[in-house]
Amino acid sequence: MQIHAEALLFDNDGTLVSSLASVDRCWTRWAGEYGITPDAFARVGLHGRPAAEIAADLLPADIVPEAVARIEELEVEDVPNGGVELLPGTEDFLGALPAELWAVVTSATRRLAEARLDAVGIRPKTLITADDITRGKPDPEPYLLAARELGVDPARCVVFEDAPAGLRAGRAAGMTTVALTTTHQTHELDADLVVKDLSALSALVTGRGLEISVRA
Repeated sequence: MQIHAEALLFDNDGTLVSSLASVDRCWTRWAGEYGITPDAFARVGLHGRPAAEIAADLLPADIVPEAVARIEELEVEDVPNGGVELLPGTEDFLGALPAELWAVVTSATRRLAEARLDAVGIRPKTLITADDITRGKPDPEPYLLAARELGVDPARCVVFEDAPAGLRAGRAAGMTTVALTTTHQTHELDADLVVKDLSALSALVTGRGLEISVRA
């Protein structure tokens, strides 16, 4: 299978990097500090959503800003503790792409996203974060903004995601979607293509843009 595109848009956590160990440590501590029970915490979807939306689902509105600032502080401080690492295939795949043809689109804040990306040596020319949008995934706004920043028709963009919320955002933006089974099982992921991680793919720059292929 081959996919032709003019720009590639990547989620970060669970797609380019694994931060599950750090996320688990920090959110468990955060929940304890705010008296959130394990049952209540388990009912709220974490992955692929902005922290502000998660906090709003769990806490009174008047303390949400403070709580969001606290989880950002915990997660940024935790980055040097070894909870962030490149996922298989990320370095080679991104290395084959011209900087102006791809972007990172994350639900993390800019401060946290830059800390995690810097930790693994990824420095995107275009970075869309929770600080840049008003509605997070699964709303299409983050991906539509990335396409606009790159100057590419959304229909000519490919979204790479590991989370159902992100895939819904990509589809709603009218983009081709590629799911990675790094954090969810195949049956949970509705996408045009599902692969294990970026090591299963190759990218070729052509006169028309980019050609994405599944490795034999």
